[in-house]
Amino acid sequence: MAWLEYLLPLIFLFPLAATAVIVVALRNLHDARVRSPFDAHPLREPGQALRDRLDRAFATLFLDGALGPIVTLAPLVYGMGRMLFSSEQDWIEWALYGALCTLLALVFCFLLIRDFQRIRRLKLGLACELAVGQELERLIRPEAHPYYVFHDVPGDGYTIDHVAVTPHGIFVVETRARTPAITPGGREVNLVAVEPDRLRFPGWNERRPLRKTRQATRWLTGWLEYQVGGPVPVKGVLALPGWEIDADQAPDDLLVVGGGDLARRLTATRLGEVDDATHDAVITALRHRASLLDLPPLEGPSV
Repeated sequence: MAWLEYLLPLIFLFPLAATAVIVVALRNLHDARVRSPFDAHPLREPGQALRDRLDRAFATLFLDGALGPIVTLAPLVYGMGRMLFSSEQDWIEWALYGALCTLLALVFCFLLIRDFQRIRRLKLGLACELAVGQELERLIRPEAHPYYVFHDVPGDGYTIDHVAVTPHGIFVVETRARTPAITPGGREVNLVAVEPDRLRFPGWNERRPLRKTRQATRWLTGWLEYQVGGPVPVKGVLALPGWEIDADQAPDDLLVVGGGDLARRLTATRLGEVDDATHDAVITALRHRASLLDLPPLEGPSV
């Protein structure tokens, strides 16, 4: 039966087909959209629409880059199977398989070029939106305003999540994400007890978040004192979004909060008065320090 010579070589395409199915299933593995741990609503930042489009463009790039070799090799693999099962060799047929492979390779090359160009345009658009968004933030956070917040400040070999400069002190804010425990009955337990040297979560203990927050606080205290030429009141804050905090045994040198009332707690916490000259010097030093992120990449202390 001559038709078997064309049907049996399909067996060799099964591994390629299985790989293609896995690639398609994983195309949306990277999804940068996040939801608030407080109310589960999607969090939106400046340029969020472009961020979403950029995520989809990267998913398309992944799909084209991964499926390209698979689809391109399919005619060649099928042709090799035909050579095994065919009773006679038809070189015109083999040439057609080669031409089809070449054509598919060219098609996916053009698709990859298109994807790269799209990503470049979206990145440029996102950069412009972020730049405009930062300028608009000056409406609510001008440089002369007594409150100023820095994000991702390079420390001594790690990155401090946030630094808040207020008229009554500087706060080092570290954020840690932990999943609440679930009881056998399906009830969520999100109460964490704060002790001087550890956090007692439901079912496990951790010391590293407190230790890292103290480390960042000590470093910033010494660094700011050197930069401004005098002591500056600094306090470490550990934020655990979505958790209820039992602070009966909490240490005095750190502030542990659930995250929802962070702004109110920082406003209410008085470390000492910061005069205008020191306030401006701290902001200038931190702005220069934050610009170092554009040079060598720094790692965060932990997650």
